[in-house]
Amino acid sequence: MPDRPSLPARHEAQEIDAAALEAARAADRLLAAARALNSERWVRYLAPLPDRLRDDPVTALRASARIGRSAFGPKDSIRDTLPESVTEPFLDAIDRLLRLLLRWELHRHD
Repeated sequence: MPDRPSLPARHEAQEIDAAALEAARAADRLLAAARALNSERWVRYLAPLPDRLRDDPVTALRASARIGRSAFGPKDSIRDTLPESVTEPFLDAIDRLLRLLLRWELHRHD
């Protein structure tokens, strides 16, 4: 079998881990706001995200972050239901995480 490059454990990718944890905290606040407003749809959508962002390995984080990012669609957006005070910090955290993951993926193949 050919040798595969070993992937770092999540704690070894410290900048990504920190960004994912920040996104998880922002997702917790977003989920709490959805629950407070009795927005069943967004509660269902957001419920798995905080734990995924906290626990996913680096290689799975991109999919989780993209799920979070897709809540901000052009025609159907979480912004239409939840307050800016929780949507914008989450969006900022997810976008930062996605940028870090892209940079990591590009350098991983060097």
